[in-house]
Amino acid sequence: QVQLVESGGGLVQAGGSLRLSCAASGRTFSSRAVGWFRQAPGKERESVTAISWSGGTTYYSDSVKGRFTISRDNAKNTVYLQMNSLKPEDTAVYYCAGARSSVLGGNWYRELEYPYWGQGTQVTVSS
Repeated sequence: QVQLVESGGGLVQAGGSLRLSCAASGRTFSSRAVGWFRQAPGKERESVTAISWSGGTTYYSDSVKGRFTISRDNAKNTVYLQMNSLKPEDTAVYYCAGARSSVLGGNWYRELEYPYWGQGTQVTVSS
């Protein structure tokens, strides 16, 4: 079993930065890919980024590519999301999710690939 807890959300002005953390419990976490998703008010949850078990492969949605960076420290059972050049449209609840496999490939954006979810952390970007 894997339990995930996000932290690091908050209020930031447009153009600013935040770093989210996803801390995991469970001895299998380091062997799993991890993704970040977000849900804005009134919208469906969408994929943001994902990382393979080793950190060697990363995936990004077009909307965040070049601005967000995902990384992980398996020794600390933690995955990070560095968010730079934030825009008001990045405002959402951000969720980290643990995948059922170690590498996701072309299915990295599918929620069904992730059986483990955190409770989310709010990110608000003011204009």
